[in-house]
Amino acid sequence: MSTWRYPRLIAHRCGGALAPENTLAGLRIAARLGVKAVEFDVMLSGDGVPFVIHDETLERTSNGSGRVADTPAADLGALDVGAWHHAAFAGERLPTLAAALALCDSLGLAVNLEIKPSAGHEAVTGSTVAALAAACTPHAGLILSSFSPAALAAAAELAPELPRALLVEEIPTDWPRRLASLGCSALHAWAQKLNRDLASAVIAAGVPLACYTVNQPAEAEALFALGVSAVFSDRPDLLLT
Repeated sequence: MSTWRYPRLIAHRCGGALAPENTLAGLRIAARLGVKAVEFDVMLSGDGVPFVIHDETLERTSNGSGRVADTPAADLGALDVGAWHHAAFAGERLPTLAAALALCDSLGLAVNLEIKPSAGHEAVTGSTVAALAAACTPHAGLILSSFSPAALAAAAELAPELPRALLVEEIPTDWPRRLASLGCSALHAWAQKLNRDLASAVIAAGVPLACYTVNQPAEAEALFALGVSAVFSDRPDLLLT
């Protein structure tokens, strides 16, 4: 398995709150700020093309409607995903994973790619995303993560060389078994529900622990003092030092 070195700061959903989430515009802003790594979500279109989007439905972040998993790639690619955030981003298109990885490579950004399958599409999303990620890994590096064990298992079978992280809300007491069963080398947990004793055990075992979503410098510094490897932030501009 290849390695992925955690930067302290990872821009959440491409550029955080500074741009429409999960867009190429967000990647460009993150790079201009000096961020070294970004996180974004990927799920499949109705015809199996990986797109960068968080929700299973289109209404919140686009001018479209319906389920991503029911919508053809040609229709997804025509959506405006910028105007909802600010008029300055009107016309921003929903990016494919291929386009996002290519831009990250040209910008020198490392990638935490979250496999975000629509319900019922866990395994096929994991394998499809892993195949493309393995073929288009940016030079700065890439790690796969997911809340879905089925997606991670499928990704591991298709591209075992790519590092993987298990995403959780709360660190489970049986975290060593879960990581071992999925071949994951890292754990990502919600900062607001972080159990300090379990977090300390993860860190003491030499397992990288990253926390989401941290937007205050004081909170970030407290987590770094605990030994957390990285934080995901919607406000990378506030956490850059």
